[in-house]
Amino acid sequence: MTDLLQLPSKPCALRVMPQPADANIHGDVFGGWIMAQVDIAGSIPASRRANGRVATIAVNSFLFKQPVFVGDLLSFYADIVKTGNTSVTVSVEVYAQRMSLAQEVVKVTEAILTYVATDSDRRPRALPVLD
Repeated sequence: MTDLLQLPSKPCALRVMPQPADANIHGDVFGGWIMAQVDIAGSIPASRRANGRVATIAVNSFLFKQPVFVGDLLSFYADIVKTGNTSVTVSVEVYAQRMSLAQEVVKVTEAILTYVATDSDRRPRALPVLD
């Protein structure tokens, strides 16, 4: 039995609903599609902190906790957990709202990714100093 959850009260980085092209013939969404969306969501706070371009340099951890189905409304929450000289590490949590009559929210994925700030030549650059 799945614990009933509510969506976090913090700002959502990305919200998307997978379509049939994102799934196998049984309606189960491909893990690679979910990974791509997690990467997009994680890049949002990373690029804000870097004040510009970032590149994914590591997927430190990635856990699929529940299946995702075509028609689920996915909400991605991304928070910076660490910064270095050129890098930003982001935690991403993904929740699915099952689109049925009963309001069901489940945590489907959690991941930690590291991005590096890059310059116009795509070489690492220092993060800007925060005021």
